[in-house]
Amino acid sequence: MTLQQIYYILTIAESKSMNKAAEKLYIAQPTLTSVVKEVEQEIGIPIFFRTHRGVTVTSEGEKFISSVRSLYQQYQEIRNQYSENGTFRRKFSVSMQHYSFAVQAFIEAVRSCKTAEFDLCIRETRTLNVIRDVGAMKSEIGILYMSEQNRRVISRLLKEQELDFHLLIQCPACVYLSKQHPLAQEEALTLSQLEEYPCLSFEQGTDAEFYFAEEMLSEHIFQKTIKASDRATMMNLLEGLNGYTLCSSIFNERLSNHQFRVIPFRPDGEEQNLMMEIGYITKKNAPLSSMGKQFIEEMQKGLKESSVS
Repeated sequence: MTLQQIYYILTIAESKSMNKAAEKLYIAQPTLTSVVKEVEQEIGIPIFFRTHRGVTVTSEGEKFISSVRSLYQQYQEIRNQYSENGTFRRKFSVSMQHYSFAVQAFIEAVRSCKTAEFDLCIRETRTLNVIRDVGAMKSEIGILYMSEQNRRVISRLLKEQELDFHLLIQCPACVYLSKQHPLAQEEALTLSQLEEYPCLSFEQGTDAEFYFAEEMLSEHIFQKTIKASDRATMMNLLEGLNGYTLCSSIFNERLSNHQFRVIPFRPDGEEQNLMMEIGYITKKNAPLSSMGKQFIEEMQKGLKESSVS
């Protein structure tokens, strides 16, 4: 049974006449009669019986007509939604660790694209949620970092979720702190210099939290630590408590209001080769939307323009 046959059947039921239905459908009456017979043979019940006044739906046919009418209405709604002038809006979502460069790229992508065609969403969230969101296609793109410390665990999770990691930039670890911090004028900083100040990190909420941390040296035991769940709180703690965090050297002054500094981290112990590989993840073999392509282009452009210590 085809949608066209269903439409013919519904037209007959509405017209209550084979002749009127044939005229409305611009087909010959014998053709319409043949369609009815084919459908009746397929479903095993008579749909219409004919009288000298036209056609009437049989009692068995009433339920069938009701069912296919609902089906055809759903088909029409879908067709209208996805037509050239339809109401369908594509979705574009990004899930990410707390990176200002990605926020700026999202802003630029929204400015550049025809956003009336999209429902847009950007989520700053925990590392595991980034992976799960893209794995479930809740988000088209995820932003996170890998290092020698977390590579094995993150790579395993990406493989389980059928995700690909695309490198955006490889950069050294740096110390992020307020311009009012007592150490803000240093050319480089070591852990021994930072020891008396609280080390800040984003809460990950897992038993193996150090594998999902957004900061370097997550396995190190710091004397003072404070965890935060959002970037605004983190900024307030950096200023209010002379805190610091070990992050990438990527620095977007536009979104930090020029209130913070990024200072190179200098190892003074066993911590060596502290490099961060920041990239984006996508579902394996899934095509990117036009918004997704624009977002990635804006990230690549922004990373070239960002201040890197």
